[in-house]
Amino acid sequence: MALEHAILVSLLEQPGSGYELARRFDRSIGRFWTATHQQIYRVLRRMETDGLVVSEEVAQDGRPDKKVYAASSDGRASLADWLREPVEPETVRHELAVKIRAAAFDDPAALISEVERHREAHAALLARYLHGEQRDFPEAPSAGPDPRRELQHVVLRGGIEYERMTIAWLDDVLTTLHRLTRR
Repeated sequence: MALEHAILVSLLEQPGSGYELARRFDRSIGRFWTATHQQIYRVLRRMETDGLVVSEEVAQDGRPDKKVYAASSDGRASLADWLREPVEPETVRHELAVKIRAAAFDDPAALISEVERHREAHAALLARYLHGEQRDFPEAPSAGPDPRRELQHVVLRGGIEYERMTIAWLDDVLTTLHRLTRR
């Protein structure tokens, strides 16, 4: 996936300025596809040149005008083409897992604080996801299906389950490291 596709998805969900789009990346889509604010602005300019997005100058009281972007019909067609392309299963590069294996050749206790740090980070992310789920999806779907909301929610649920699985694995790693250091 290219950053362009993530931007198109976000703009189809809701048009916005580069700043608004960068904030959305920080808050939601960035959970699964990260980009710096500079990358987003650079790619937006290129996408506009390529005709994948259109922009409109919007006046603001007491502030400079802002440029609001939306996906163009060519952008929507590009996203539809990409949607139909096969996606290879992702390979994971997991430096912590390699360090855990390497601990067999040194002191396993040396990794405990690092694994605990990772666990805390994943627990904090899980808490953010759960808070976002409560905020954005407080009740069961209403009478009419809303594919956009349902698909956003299923992706969020995947993130929640991934974090739960990672925390459970890190707990297992910590248990193992502690057991090995008692020997």
